[in-house]
Amino acid sequence: MITRKLMATAAALVVVTVPLSARQAQARTLSSAISVMSWNVCAGTNPGCFFYGRNMREVAVQVGRYATTQPIKPDVIFLQEFCSGGTATLESLLEQQTRRAWTVRSSILTLKDGSPKVCAPDRQGFSRGDIAVTVAVADNAVTFQAHGLTSPPWYAKRMALCAAIPAKRVNVCGTHLSSGLSYDDREPGAPFRTKQVGELLAAAARPGYRAVFGGDLNLAPPDSGQSTAAKRRILAPVYAAYAECDQNGGRDGRWTEKHVREDGGVVKRKLDYLFAPRGSVTRCHVAQDAASSDHKPIYVKVDLGYRG
Repeated sequence: MITRKLMATAAALVVVTVPLSARQAQARTLSSAISVMSWNVCAGTNPGCFFYGRNMREVAVQVGRYATTQPIKPDVIFLQEFCSGGTATLESLLEQQTRRAWTVRSSILTLKDGSPKVCAPDRQGFSRGDIAVTVAVADNAVTFQAHGLTSPPWYAKRMALCAAIPAKRVNVCGTHLSSGLSYDDREPGAPFRTKQVGELLAAAARPGYRAVFGGDLNLAPPDSGQSTAAKRRILAPVYAAYAECDQNGGRDGRWTEKHVREDGGVVKRKLDYLFAPRGSVTRCHVAQDAASSDHKPIYVKVDLGYRG
């Protein structure tokens, strides 16, 4: 079950042990690779998105579909703009669709008065919970920790949710940074996203663990030409320290998000990222047919470099 403490506090720690058969546990623990999927499902408050007002079972079914039908089958899933009321449903459906044991946790966004940023209800008027970043981990004992990120005090508190997997010595962190819209870090140079990127790097860098992290960063790649020079520089330290799975995505014009402007114009941008240690990325994939969201799911396969 989800604990309100994990979802609502800036830093919370929960340890979860997943029971496995001895053979299954040994096979998965000794694996030298880990695959991660990230997807902004756009389920919360945007009436222009397909999942707006949909019950969370419908959302979970589609997440499971993208976890099972693409060339990379994830061991870890990062979700943004998920609704916390669907956390348990997602866990159950992932187990049904993948035939693996999953542990799913959500960390909610809170407003300046400390109240949760609530998802729109479903079409029958039932609550779907609060807008959250969500992390799902398959087959392993895992320790979750939520990290509050420096955010505009007049809008939502952004979060990163990390999951340390001791059996693989890997720390995975999913996040959704400030949007850059007029109400959320629109200032010149994006000062809040600049701080958030640094804090995400610090949260991911768990001693003794490899870091795999990402999500919807709401920033263009450094070499893309999609933004101002000041904003493009924000991600430069991340690229200097880690490999990004779609390293040439911005330069080659590939995109992960489609934004419809108020004037009806359409802008396609790369805003979604997955980072891993340099030299460890063996495969990257961007799903092309995710009409249910304004973002596409992205995937990375990482060689953890285990020996012996």
